[in-house]
Amino acid sequence: MSKDVGGGHSSIIQGSSQVSPDNNYNATDPMSALNNMSFSGADTVATMIIPQIGPDGKIISPGEAIDIGELQTISYSIHRENSPIRTLGHSNVRGFIKGGRTIAGSLIFTVFNEYAFYRIKQYKEYISRANGFFAPLADMLPPFDIVLTFFNEYGNAAKMKIFGITIVDEGQTMSIDDLITEQTYTFMARGIQPMVHMSYEKEKIERYD
Repeated sequence: MSKDVGGGHSSIIQGSSQVSPDNNYNATDPMSALNNMSFSGADTVATMIIPQIGPDGKIISPGEAIDIGELQTISYSIHRENSPIRTLGHSNVRGFIKGGRTIAGSLIFTVFNEYAFYRIKQYKEYISRANGFFAPLADMLPPFDIVLTFFNEYGNAAKMKIFGITIVDEGQTMSIDDLITEQTYTFMARGIQPMVHMSYEKEKIERYD
């Protein structure tokens, strides 16, 4: 289907989306149509970034980055308090005052043969020094970040990040009715960067040349 606008020719492919954040979007280009693709959980890699804390409680280095292969589910929710404003003579709310924001969520790990966080270098050192009698837990970790990287079979890539995660609850269930053992954690976070599109390096060069 095509139509002329002001004497010019504009071709539109029926069924192709014309909504794209990219100004260089071309509806006649099949590769442009593939830009608006979603990601599955199999396309996602979670990386945990744990800062190294010194004796004075301050961060002395960015720490280590660990790909969390055991993580099978991550979810988050954002809540912000809103207080209604009312005035005399009006039954409806006249407006809202925004309050504090709370970011929280859950992590679900598949348990193999060890506590999920014992892959962390600091925890390994604690256990080796204590000869197995001291067992550090997830709520003892300093606030850490989780970076989620998305990449699908069409070559689309994206990323998001949750900042300052602090574990507040954890639990584990073993049952004869379950094929695998899962460990669940509830967390609160200081901030979040929602998903953003990542362009190819080739595209970046072509745009800025």
